[in-house]
Amino acid sequence: MKTIATFITTVLLLATPAHAIVGGGTPQADGVARAVVTIVGSRGNFCTGSLIAPKLVLTVAHCVQPGADYKIVDRGNDGQPQLLNVRTVAIHPSFNMQAMQAHRATADVALLQLEIPLKGKSTVTVGTPTIPIRVGSRFTIAGIGVTTSGDGKSGGITRVAALVTTGQPGTLQIRLVDPLTNGVRGGIGACTGDSGGPVFEDRPNGAVVVGVVSWSTGPNGAAGCGGLTGVTPLTLYRDWILQTARSWGAAL
Repeated sequence: MKTIATFITTVLLLATPAHAIVGGGTPQADGVARAVVTIVGSRGNFCTGSLIAPKLVLTVAHCVQPGADYKIVDRGNDGQPQLLNVRTVAIHPSFNMQAMQAHRATADVALLQLEIPLKGKSTVTVGTPTIPIRVGSRFTIAGIGVTTSGDGKSGGITRVAALVTTGQPGTLQIRLVDPLTNGVRGGIGACTGDSGGPVFEDRPNGAVVVGVVSWSTGPNGAAGCGGLTGVTPLTLYRDWILQTARSWGAAL
């Protein structure tokens, strides 16, 4: 079947040790990276998600649109990739694809319910950014995307990067840049496959997921990666996440 063949092709692509996040993000297997998962779609796309409960994955709406099947890649203790079934996909009802593609603020948030709990991973707490969000505030992103724009084989291993806010950050959208390049030349940033990745804020009791990666640009707003990393903060959407989880019988 075409969908199975596509899943297998994508998993084989991601099975090769590689990198994630352009510009030299740090490889990480422990800490926040233990909650990061890979999502593959039957149309050949791959995205990032974070485990917020044993059977719940948080990601972005544009990665799990209707008309395709989605699975979670689990490498298990032996490192071999296995596909886990997704039982249900919930997309925030206010999501607008055209707004996201234009880098405008929208409810780019979704939840996946797995058929069985994902073992061997850690769950992360869902929160909201500390208000007010100021220019220069520090956030950490994580993802399994590519390190070379356009090269799908360069994705597949979790990397993390510390970025800072720029522009006019608020509760609708946050734009992050590499503090060393400020988005005017190529630096660290999200790229293809990092969509849906968690955006963390450090708290006294540990890191909390306060947003998800939605889009990226090249330097100076050009197409590509290594410039801006667009984030959908969870300020307006945390209640929807909690209510959806509760309707599925999960407590966060």
